[in-house]
Amino acid sequence: MSDTLILGIETSCDDTAAAVVKDGYHVLSDVLQSQDDIHTPFGGIVPEFASRAHIAQVEPVVHAALDQAGIQLSDLDAVAVTQGPGLIGSLLVGVSFAKALAYTANIPLIGVHHLEGHLASVWLDSPEVPVPHIALVVSGGHTNLYLVPCRGEYRLLGQTLDDAAGEAFDKAAKMLGLGYPGGPIIDRLAQSGDPHNAPFSLPYASKQSFDFSFSGIKTALRYFLQSADTHRDTVSDADIAAGYQSAIVTVLVQKTIRAATCYDIRDVIMVGGVAANSSLRHNMRTAAEKEGIRLHHPHPRHCTDNGAMIAAAGWTAYAEKQFASLDVEPFAQGSIRTRDASTVPVPTEQHHVRGERVFHPSTAT
Repeated sequence: MSDTLILGIETSCDDTAAAVVKDGYHVLSDVLQSQDDIHTPFGGIVPEFASRAHIAQVEPVVHAALDQAGIQLSDLDAVAVTQGPGLIGSLLVGVSFAKALAYTANIPLIGVHHLEGHLASVWLDSPEVPVPHIALVVSGGHTNLYLVPCRGEYRLLGQTLDDAAGEAFDKAAKMLGLGYPGGPIIDRLAQSGDPHNAPFSLPYASKQSFDFSFSGIKTALRYFLQSADTHRDTVSDADIAAGYQSAIVTVLVQKTIRAATCYDIRDVIMVGGVAANSSLRHNMRTAAEKEGIRLHHPHPRHCTDNGAMIAAAGWTAYAEKQFASLDVEPFAQGSIRTRDASTVPVPTEQHHVRGERVFHPSTAT
């Protein structure tokens, strides 16, 4: 299946994106229209404004992607679009436009789960990433840990029980009055701070699982900022950002590397917007190298929402002829599809498994 051209359309949240990808990894075009200027004054995404902006932007963005790739609509083999999860109004715009394109060109339509798009993004920059691998999907709306036995097959090991890591960063920036989007701001500010001046307890959902929880650390930050003994004259915003970020990054790294050692897997991938965080990249790489594990992650451009990752995931579905009908509907919430786990590795003998949750005796409290 060579020279297969897939157009990917992404409108799950506040970025309108489209890209053309050949054979699942070769990016011919990659166009994105951000809505940051629209939502920044409100300190967060306004769903109605997002969907209206997508209506205005989706057609020119798609045409720009085709032009940049140097192809016509008739050259495409399929159209892949984010079907969910996300903001339902935003998703509806992308899905409706993709349906029209598929109908006009008489080519297959492929509905892609947003997280499958992120998981596929690593293939764009590293088409030879080995499988099986452990995958950390960490973004503004998701923090999930998967075991990936082969491309397009996933087993959920753990997930956030409340807030995602990216949301925790955004809320911290808002509490500190730093602006929006908060994740990159916290990352930059933390580089000049000392985490020891503003330490935070590690936000564990449980040390006996691979699940995450970040609502508690947001509350801890709020109490810290309201406390009379905060000593704001000696503790800077940079120190607070560094301490807060360090606690979140430490848990993400610990659980990801522990999953890899538990299943005796030598490759780990990080995807999603927070995967571009400089501290997370540095600390994950350091921990991985210590355990003899190889770390893979996309280029920062492909960590955030983009059309190329949707096209890459669409290529896998195209190879398996998993097409959607023209009456397919978007969904605001929904888990990633799972398949037969016959190819999933089993944990090494020194670990115990409780269903999908892995328990390591040495880390129990």
